[in-house]
Amino acid sequence: MTRRDSMLAAAVAVIWGVNFLVIDWGMVGVPPLLFLVFRFVGVALPAIFFVRRPQVSWRVLAAVGLTMSLGQFGLLYGALAAGMPPGLAGLVLQAQIVFTVVLSAATLGERPSTAQFCGVALGTLGLLVIAAGRGGNVPLLALLLTVLAALSWAVGNVVVRASKVRAGLSVTVWSAVFVPVPALALALAIDGVEGVTDGLAAFGWQAAASTAYTVVLASLVGYSIFNSLLARWPTAAVVPWILLVPVVSMTAAWALLGETPATAEAIGGVVMLVGLLVTVRPPRRPLQEAVAAVERSGSTAPGSR
Repeated sequence: MTRRDSMLAAAVAVIWGVNFLVIDWGMVGVPPLLFLVFRFVGVALPAIFFVRRPQVSWRVLAAVGLTMSLGQFGLLYGALAAGMPPGLAGLVLQAQIVFTVVLSAATLGERPSTAQFCGVALGTLGLLVIAAGRGGNVPLLALLLTVLAALSWAVGNVVVRASKVRAGLSVTVWSAVFVPVPALALALAIDGVEGVTDGLAAFGWQAAASTAYTVVLASLVGYSIFNSLLARWPTAAVVPWILLVPVVSMTAAWALLGETPATAEAIGGVVMLVGLLVTVRPPRRPLQEAVAAVERSGSTAPGSR
């Protein structure tokens, strides 16, 4: 990727890393799926009246909305409510990187380069080191929900990449219209009318501030950039940047909540950063190609004819 797009990808990772803490902070007393309804109503309205619909089918928009938005965040919010710590959620959710690269290779024929494969392997190793250092105090249900959220995100990544639409903001906005109704229906089915009513009563300034962050920064800004990068670059070049997300989330948890990273977390974070650098490093041209380029430039220089 270009330097500009690499900086954009890094900025998205920072926004999303902090997002886990913001969600957990705001979702107090509000059922997870109801909280999701507020988020995606805010993403879709009033933006759909000002943002032109992307040149893709409604089926593609529905697939993105139901996987990257409803599936990923419905499961993630449920995991946080079930006891998944925000910092660890940011870590486990990055299993989407492996899922995305594998699904892209299987469905789109995008074979990762040797460097990209090694980078993803290093990043995965870093994730495992950090996970091993966190201990086994996380509820199994919360862990499974987070892994399923990662898989749902990966499916959405592949759908966006396959559609090749470059309008990241419009995809984010218009796919959001498929989220609130099924999310509300699931909230009513799981939490009941009384649970939803109690959640509405508990929705105060803290929940509103959290929703504003997730709507404006995490969704409208973050996913608009991320989707546009997926449309312009191969999946294996874009997705590994998200390896920065758990590093940011754990650093933010340390700075804001006093959660000091364990030794394994610090080591794993360094391994993940190395994996990212290996993955996104531009490949070197073969020696013969470099020599040929020099010869061509010499033959076309002034006075060479």
